[in-house]
Amino acid sequence: MTGASGRPVAATADDVSGAPDIEFSGVSKRFGEVRAVDGLELSVPRGSFFTFLGPSGCGKTTSLRLIAGFEQPSAGDVRIGGRSMVGVPPYRRPVNMVFQHYALFPHLDVAANIAYGLRQRAPRPDAAEIGRRVAAMLELVRLPGYGGRRVWELSGGQQQRVALARALVNRPTVLLLDEPLAALDRKLRRDMQIELQNLQHEVGVTFVLVTHDQEEALSMSDAICIMRHGRIVQQGAPSTLYDSPASAWVAVFVGKSNFLPGRVRAAGAGWAAIEAGGRTRRGRAVVALHPEAPVVLAIRPELIRLGPPMGEEPHGRVLNRIFLGEHTEYLVRTERLGDLLALVPRAAEGEQSWHPGDEVALVWPEGAPLALPDDREAQ
Repeated sequence: MTGASGRPVAATADDVSGAPDIEFSGVSKRFGEVRAVDGLELSVPRGSFFTFLGPSGCGKTTSLRLIAGFEQPSAGDVRIGGRSMVGVPPYRRPVNMVFQHYALFPHLDVAANIAYGLRQRAPRPDAAEIGRRVAAMLELVRLPGYGGRRVWELSGGQQQRVALARALVNRPTVLLLDEPLAALDRKLRRDMQIELQNLQHEVGVTFVLVTHDQEEALSMSDAICIMRHGRIVQQGAPSTLYDSPASAWVAVFVGKSNFLPGRVRAAGAGWAAIEAGGRTRRGRAVVALHPEAPVVLAIRPELIRLGPPMGEEPHGRVLNRIFLGEHTEYLVRTERLGDLLALVPRAAEGEQSWHPGDEVALVWPEGAPLALPDDREAQ
């Protein structure tokens, strides 16, 4: 798209059709012999908060750069709003990006930073329109009256809001967020997670986040794509990935789990009987498991309760007790199942708490164990 002067103009959210905002079809990206992204197939619905989650080197940042136009695919097609972006440079794409370190201009005040993108457009909006748009953005990110301040006078959270306002002022179809909270302290990061989620709901723009922080992904996203070695290993709603991980590696990466190594003795639709710790235990199976295949039973620590030793329940001795305010974390050593972690809500402890050296029984609901392929060490 070009303006009256012939200079390129980024498309806006008003220009797109009813197609998903972002689609990857067989997308691969190679850097020499390294395949950073390998055959990605995904669709990002319009107006959603979508997250690429994974460890360093998994391909998530390369995927974001393919959307932004900083990289071109070696194979496959990237579409935004139903239009192929292959060969389209970044400034011709209906996207804006917020970087990890914000990249604000220190020689400009807050208002000028936010207005920068508007002043580069052709035709350029008049001064009054730019002023109105900047003021609206300052209201949106809860910084009214800050337009005349210099960026070094702002806190980290305020600088991030300015970066968001600068990215949103051009009304992009998609806002890309590259680890935007990494530089903030823990409390401010939690506050900004809520701010980002509320902002996304208010403006209705598709947000695409890259992070290695599972808490960020789970707390903000409508959908998460978990990547490993350049491929998608599982994608879905945060609750689905947490409650029904497709493998032990996903369970490790999304939340905490206890793992009981074992072997499949019988399996059916949605269940498997696993020999683990000297007895056969039934677990919910998310994917098909083959008899005698190495697997694990995964049990989330918040599903385990502690009580006095009794009957045939697994029991052991408390090694560590860590008080964390809203819950207490217990590490219990058992003879047959190894060390197990239990997270006990403060309200559930009541008058009964346990201390290192205490012998306890570990109890979990029948549906708590998940029977999963053990791919934690797979390369």
